[in-house]
Amino acid sequence: MSKEMEPSLFVRFFGNAPIVKIMDFLIENRLFDYSKTEIARNAGVGWSTLHGIWGELERNGIVIKTRTIGRAEMHRLNTDNLLVKNFIELDRNFSKSYAARMDAGKDRIEA
Repeated sequence: MSKEMEPSLFVRFFGNAPIVKIMDFLIENRLFDYSKTEIARNAGVGWSTLHGIWGELERNGIVIKTRTIGRAEMHRLNTDNLLVKNFIELDRNFSKSYAARMDAGKDRIEA
């Protein structure tokens, strides 16, 4: 059993909803491609939950298929999508803000 990790700033701010956890995982790992099963497992959501959200992610160009390995289709975050670019920038700004707050002696981000 793996040790439970503390939620990222992105998840702490937007909440623990499955779509937030999926987006957080994809943003943090945007350089790599994953199968849907790997995305669900690493994001901490059920496969059926991911499957229910996946069509919307594809229709909005949030994720793209990169290749097929055997029967597994691999996907990654579509970093050319303007909405995705904004989410990445937002995540980056959360980190900068948190770092500044830590420097100032405040260790909490308030939603």
